[in-house]
Amino acid sequence: MVIIGEKRSKRLIAHLRDRTGKLELCWFQSINWVQKNLQQGNQYLVFGKVTFFNGKAQITHPEIEPLNPSFAEGKSFLEPVYPTTEKLKAQGLNGKQIGKLTLALMGMISQKDIPENLPNQILKKLILTSRLNAYTLIHFPKNQEDFDTAVHRLKFEEFFIAQVRLGLIRINRHRHSKGVLFEKVGEYFNTLYSKYLPFELTGAQKRVLKEIRADTARGKQMNRLLQGDVGSGKTIVGLLIMLLAADNGFQSCLMAPTEILATQHYNGLRELLKDMPVNIRLLTGSTKTAERREILSHLADGSLHMIVGTHALIEDPVIFHNLGLSIVDEQHRFGVAQRAKLWAKAAIHPHVLVMTATPIPRTLAMTAYGDLDYSVMDELPPGRQPITTVHRNEMHRVKVMDFIRSEIDKGRQAYIIFPLIEESEKLDYENLMDGYKHVQAFFPEPKYWISMLHGKQTADVKENNMQRFVKGDTQIMVSTTVIEVGVNVPNASIMVIENAEKFGLSQLHQLRGRVGRGSEKSYCVLLTGNKMGNEAKERIKTMCATNDGFKIAEKDLELRGPGDIEGTRQSGTMNFKLANIVNDKDILAKAKKEAEILLEQDENLMLDGNLQLKNYLSLQKGKTVWSKIS
Repeated sequence: MVIIGEKRSKRLIAHLRDRTGKLELCWFQSINWVQKNLQQGNQYLVFGKVTFFNGKAQITHPEIEPLNPSFAEGKSFLEPVYPTTEKLKAQGLNGKQIGKLTLALMGMISQKDIPENLPNQILKKLILTSRLNAYTLIHFPKNQEDFDTAVHRLKFEEFFIAQVRLGLIRINRHRHSKGVLFEKVGEYFNTLYSKYLPFELTGAQKRVLKEIRADTARGKQMNRLLQGDVGSGKTIVGLLIMLLAADNGFQSCLMAPTEILATQHYNGLRELLKDMPVNIRLLTGSTKTAERREILSHLADGSLHMIVGTHALIEDPVIFHNLGLSIVDEQHRFGVAQRAKLWAKAAIHPHVLVMTATPIPRTLAMTAYGDLDYSVMDELPPGRQPITTVHRNEMHRVKVMDFIRSEIDKGRQAYIIFPLIEESEKLDYENLMDGYKHVQAFFPEPKYWISMLHGKQTADVKENNMQRFVKGDTQIMVSTTVIEVGVNVPNASIMVIENAEKFGLSQLHQLRGRVGRGSEKSYCVLLTGNKMGNEAKERIKTMCATNDGFKIAEKDLELRGPGDIEGTRQSGTMNFKLANIVNDKDILAKAKKEAEILLEQDENLMLDGNLQLKNYLSLQKGKTVWSKIS
């Protein structure tokens, strides 16, 4: 109930009372209008920010309207909230006024203005309300059930339209994207498989090989994402497919984002191929001029079967004789334009295999990578022991260092990782050097030897320090996150991550994957400060609870939200208005299933029941940029 007070020096005061208490309402402008329209003793709904003035609760320039009888009677009541600005408010367009305009507009529109875009059979099957009714109910629901009905329909629509688009892109690629034909499994593939594989392939590796073999034998370009957790054996699968290309007379390339990773791949592949007549070379920015000239010559004349490299592979002088397969490792580190330059180095686009060791939540993969064929390797090779991960704070530093010493005394090696948390590169370097000195204090030379790796070092220095650690000449590697991917030292059994609370879950998991690569028991110690925020505590708890990269990725998605999918996909944005791939997994799964069924039955959307969907999609052309480059 409102009681009108008096004007006081160009302001109007009123008192609002209900059963919980009272507060003041204050106006400095439009005083005469307020006095004319407010009726003392009447009931109103009042909206505004409550502040305190002279010890009294007060709302200045509240939004106010007569109380709706349904609300007064205690019935369910939902009030739409519309954002506004100070400039709009100055013109009389506050949230309430925008609501009134929206209500008037909704009364003027019809089915013609908001045509249905979902097939009738899906509306009936899933008991979804019409598009027009959903728009009406989401603005002005009579109750919570109306609102939930509208939101569910519109979320499903967003997911379903996105999945149909992705499905059409995949169908179009399979229909029109001509690819080289790998007709046979020949001597190169069979020799490695039967004689030189260092271990029995896992069931997941065999399954992925069959999927890729089927892709490359159809005469259509393969465009496949291979997702596998750290240590799952993606590189072996990549090598076998490169040998399949060689069996069919085609060259192949493997492009990695860093020289360290490219060199690691090259050394590993060369070791596996050492007893086979396969010509494989490494090309990076550090390759000497004479060697580069020789490599380019052998690429051009076809005598080079395989090449591993960095961005150097996409430079203009690099010309292939007959490139049939391109493998890109950690593809998110390359731009679309960069990858496109690689595909363009063949008259017929080569088969494309994109590998990532960063597990992607299946919900995100369905959304962001739905236009790619998708393989998952979720098994580790036999003999690998799970890594024990523990959390320790600064108070336990001495015990942590003693544990490192006990592992080194057993003949093992250790990583100690420092974060880059400062904005200044100079301060980053100083932080690392301070950490390096502290490690030296615990592990003095000549009993212990330490390597150091960071981004400011030249390629030669990085390689030298890395090789000393690989060969066992140094027992400890002090590094920044430059070793996050690609470093393989089976003898390293312990990793300590300093200031672990500063890292995201995905990066912590990638770093941890540098140990546990041999047959010995391995450990990861997450060393943090004594005080952490709730989210940091949740990340540390998750890392200690599981080694499963897919569970970690799901938790990461839950904590951080989906963010900008475009940043992951690098092409083809899907910025949903209502739908959320974290909270609405069930709706996403249902939409994906229905889209697959529809396209399986009518991939051209020519049936009468699908024409309204086809018309809607044709009107949306140009609003989303899609790319055929994975």
